Amino acid sequence: MTSSGLPQNAGPDGARVVAMLRELAELTGDEAGAQRVAWTDVWQTARAFLREQLRELPVTIRTDTAGNQWARLPGGGSGTVIIGSHLDSVPDGGWLDGAYGVMCAVEVLRTLAARGPLPCTVALVEWADEEGARFGHSLFGSSAVAGMLNVADVRELADGSGQRLGEVVTEHGVRLDDLDEARQEIHGARAYLEAHIEQGPVLEREGLPIGAVSGTVGVERHRVTFRGQTAHSGSTPMDMRRDAFLAAAATALAVRDSAVRHRGVGTVGAVSLRPCIVTAVAGEAVILVDQRHPDGGALTAMLGEAHRASTEAANAEGCTVSWEPVFRARPQPFADELVNVVREVCTEFTGQGRVLPSWALHDATQMAGVVPTAMLFTSSTKGISHAREEDTPEEHLRLGVEAFYRTVSHVIARTSAGAGSAG
Repeated sequence: MTSSGLPQNAGPDGARVVAMLRELAELTGDEAGAQRVAWTDVWQTARAFLREQLRELPVTIRTDTAGNQWARLPGGGSGTVIIGSHLDSVPDGGWLDGAYGVMCAVEVLRTLAARGPLPCTVALVEWADEEGARFGHSLFGSSAVAGMLNVADVRELADGSGQRLGEVVTEHGVRLDDLDEARQEIHGARAYLEAHIEQGPVLEREGLPIGAVSGTVGVERHRVTFRGQTAHSGSTPMDMRRDAFLAAAATALAVRDSAVRHRGVGTVGAVSLRPCIVTAVAGEAVILVDQRHPDGGALTAMLGEAHRASTEAANAEGCTVSWEPVFRARPQPFADELVNVVREVCTEFTGQGRVLPSWALHDATQMAGVVPTAMLFTSSTKGISHAREEDTPEEHLRLGVEAFYRTVSHVIARTSAGAGSAG
């Protein structure tokens, strides 16, 4: 027996995980990067690839009412340990974001299945639409399972072509009115564990391949609409213009300045103009604002400052402004007991148990509100993510697979001994 309480046998194959990831990248990406945007055919191709990797394992596979895919490896006792991540990407995204955690989970499931009967059930989950790239609302599937998704907030969200979320997800077998049924998937869950690349520079800067995650920061994401007056760009004097884009641009700078003051982050990641031609002053400008901070009070202050700045900018340009929430998440700490397990595993492998917060959102954010949760990070080259340049040294990826398996094994042993309970 090992210290985890499981029989001694062959461990996980990190090289196999890397090979699966490279094959997935070839299958669902192009010269610009990953194209696994949720609710698209390419995303469904990625999900079919996942099912193929699971085909020979003794698992039951099903899709819940929120579109999440589950593969359950039954155990002899009560309770379930959930492992997983997401396959969807942003447009022109990286080959590792999300997919690394899913393929780690596949390898862990494969290794556990080869070791014989388990003391509890282990469930792999591939979450639907973690990124929110198409409609702006992140963590769709995990929010539904955690009971934190308000259907009224998402039904009418539109993508760049004007298609509504409620209509698009129906084409992929999801009915918004049935989302609550997905909550049953975590009945009896004792822990949720996720592996992910850091998507930031901390681990690489400190020369560390892996680390534990203390939790995720809070997020405020809003659609801000400025309305002025469309006018001819040649014949309209500068002092008579009501330029909605100038008000939006001034607000974008204020979002940046507020983030710097509060040591948070703030981004205007999208802008659309009407009529969007060079011969007309923009009569309407819509921007998407994303603000993040680990402290809820500081995040509230940043949001208030952005609101005030947008009103001042709109008044200065003779425009109106309105705000519409798209997505919000409070700062979410992970379970200390499980974070310590990850930290101890990292110490076993590297001699250092680095614990750091995640400035990126993860499905673990929503799960942590209902189930004890922890994450393991691997380093990110130059801290780059959400871009085709995203990368991690292969030896770090392979080490992360081993560390994640060790973490899962420890948590299974604790669960079988009666440690942990559903939150």
